[in-house]
Amino acid sequence: MNQLQIENIELFKVPPRWLFIKITTKCGIIGWGEPVIEGKADTVAACIKELEHYIIGRSANYIEDIWQVLYRGGFYRGGPILMSAISGIDQALWDIKGKFLNVPIHELLGGPVRDKMKMYCWIGGDNPEVLLNQAQEKVDQGYQAVKMNATGGMEWVSSIKDIKKVSQNIKLLREEFGYDLDIGLDFHGRIHKPMVKKLFDELAPYEPMFIEEPVLSENNDALKHIYQYTSIPIATGERMFSRWDFKDILNKGVVDIIQPDVSHAGGISEVRRIASMAEAYDIAIAPHCPLGPISLASALHIDFSCSNAVIQESSLGIHYNKGFDLLDYVKNPEVFDLKEGYIPLLSNPGLGIEIDELKLKEAQKIGHNWANPIWRNKDGSFTEW
Repeated sequence: MNQLQIENIELFKVPPRWLFIKITTKCGIIGWGEPVIEGKADTVAACIKELEHYIIGRSANYIEDIWQVLYRGGFYRGGPILMSAISGIDQALWDIKGKFLNVPIHELLGGPVRDKMKMYCWIGGDNPEVLLNQAQEKVDQGYQAVKMNATGGMEWVSSIKDIKKVSQNIKLLREEFGYDLDIGLDFHGRIHKPMVKKLFDELAPYEPMFIEEPVLSENNDALKHIYQYTSIPIATGERMFSRWDFKDILNKGVVDIIQPDVSHAGGISEVRRIASMAEAYDIAIAPHCPLGPISLASALHIDFSCSNAVIQESSLGIHYNKGFDLLDYVKNPEVFDLKEGYIPLLSNPGLGIEIDELKLKEAQKIGHNWANPIWRNKDGSFTEW
């Protein structure tokens, strides 16, 4: 396996808010990964530079040993920066191994359990007409499911007037599309425990597909009260970074769908393990993915090999992707073509996508300094974005 010796690591920080990693081996096989935490691309890049001495000279074949060394070798473990760095490296190593063996990654994970994967994408807009237009556009593209933010900025305890507004968008969608369209609602951690039950009461008549992050992940202990209160499926996990972060909520049975991000939660290796843990508790997985094409391809290989994967997020057309979108750096965008709401099984070796490096190098000259906005309440106090 000396021909798979890792010789070089390159990083590409490109718009709209992505960081790509390119790992090159002695035999010339290249692997791609997407190691980024939104708004901290430079910090993750610095972390990868600090990890390089563990990687350069190693055989790319030793994916698990490299993962263990990167996770455990620095004494301090976990967290968004380290785990996002590991995620991108891990994705690239799986890409190399698949290309070397001439098989898609899902074949190396035990083989596919499905022929296609159901997809959803984002819609948004405070204006009801815009919302309906965006939803219709997605339906015309073939989507059978969408997701939108449930609220804007909210007080710790908001007024009844603000609470009543929350259900209006999903009400409009239900009136227009009935139950032919699945609708996920993302609380985005904007809601605090005192308001959750009242908001669930407002939303329950419109039967959302799931409610995501009803509280911030650091407040997951509140899920035991929320879970018993509602029949709406509870989803969470995008701000959880390893199997150890998920262990408590899985053991307590206070979630229906977990949403680890393959670019934040340790890559393909770790998210596959998290999915298996969830399966043991009869809990579904729907990987979080508001990022780029490498992250999406990585998530799909998890989906195709995990029986408890139920739906996959895509960032195509998401509001973050201003000027650059999901397919702009991909030479074979047809692999992500939607057919009746599903993406067919990926069949090319490795991740199955071809990255246009020339476009990456041009876009790298533009770069990005993306950061999420800072929101404040009417009284000037900070509120969650």
